[in-house]
Amino acid sequence: MKICFFGSSLVSSYWNGAATYYRGMLKEIAALGHDITFFEPDAFERQAHRDIDDPNWAKVVVYPATPDGWRGSLETAARSADMLIKASGVGVFDQELENAVADIPSKATRIYWDVDAPATLEAMVANPDHHLRRAISSYHMVLTYGGGDGVVAAYRAIGARDCVPIYNALDPATHFPSPPNPRFACDLSLLANRLPDREQRVERFFLDVARQLPSKTFVLGGSGWEAKETPVNLNKVGHVGTGDHNAFFGSGLATLNVNRDSMARYGFSPPTRVFEAIGAGACLITDQWEGIDHFLEPGREVLVAASGAEVAEHLTTLHPERAQAIAGRARTRILSHHTYRQRARQFNDLFVTRSSRVEAAE
Repeated sequence: MKICFFGSSLVSSYWNGAATYYRGMLKEIAALGHDITFFEPDAFERQAHRDIDDPNWAKVVVYPATPDGWRGSLETAARSADMLIKASGVGVFDQELENAVADIPSKATRIYWDVDAPATLEAMVANPDHHLRRAISSYHMVLTYGGGDGVVAAYRAIGARDCVPIYNALDPATHFPSPPNPRFACDLSLLANRLPDREQRVERFFLDVARQLPSKTFVLGGSGWEAKETPVNLNKVGHVGTGDHNAFFGSGLATLNVNRDSMARYGFSPPTRVFEAIGAGACLITDQWEGIDHFLEPGREVLVAASGAEVAEHLTTLHPERAQAIAGRARTRILSHHTYRQRARQFNDLFVTRSSRVEAAE
């Protein structure tokens, strides 16, 4: 099957948290025999901050971030694709692309792949005239990288033909234990770009904890925090490219996951960082959200905190031996049940195996 995929970027994780999800999913989908072309705009300086060269399992087309750029790319894709995928959050001309994919003449199966479904759905709730309310019924299916039954029901309620979560996962070839880096050494680390719908939770679950525990050390990675006032026991290291992820996650006693507001409200939305950190051998502390036990066992494979005070309590009682034991059990669980190879098989069953069964029955 020839798949044409419009997303933010496959080759750069700069201001692009979905990059490793795209890479993990599409690499394994390609391994199942599918031909993938990834279309991404030349925007937000991502091409100047590439993490990887063009992979050998996908063709990458970088188009100008202009009306002619996206139109020309979509027309090319629509002529040749068996499946045409528009991901959320491309960053430029999203509305135009989403409407155009819904309307363009093509034999292709049309998929809307939402990598931030809770935020998309809340935007639609807030805006009765949101363009996706009209367009979504023209897509054959909505895929999401999280959200559980709440997201599925919400998408169906606005007219989606079907909605299936394909959760984030681990690519063990890219995220694995590696030697620690003194630059990232600390008691607790956090890797998260500064975004409006996450910042208050980062304040409560991370920055306030650093202020409460002046004898502990903290490392904050991610873009946008340069001007943020932070306590003296916190080291801001800026953008952390994927090549440094393993060392980042493995250099501290523990690492923290803080969900964005909407993802925490919907639950069942573990970000890529959860799986990547555990793959790198980290002991994970996460803010509380519904569905965590679907992926990891609280107290045994992950430490869960409903407040900053609980993060502080976990940190003050955590010792290296216990952290290593939690990390080891979590990594075993993720490798057994939550890899991108398993997610790709789910995708294949949705669009290939199921179709073959239907054709055989006819």
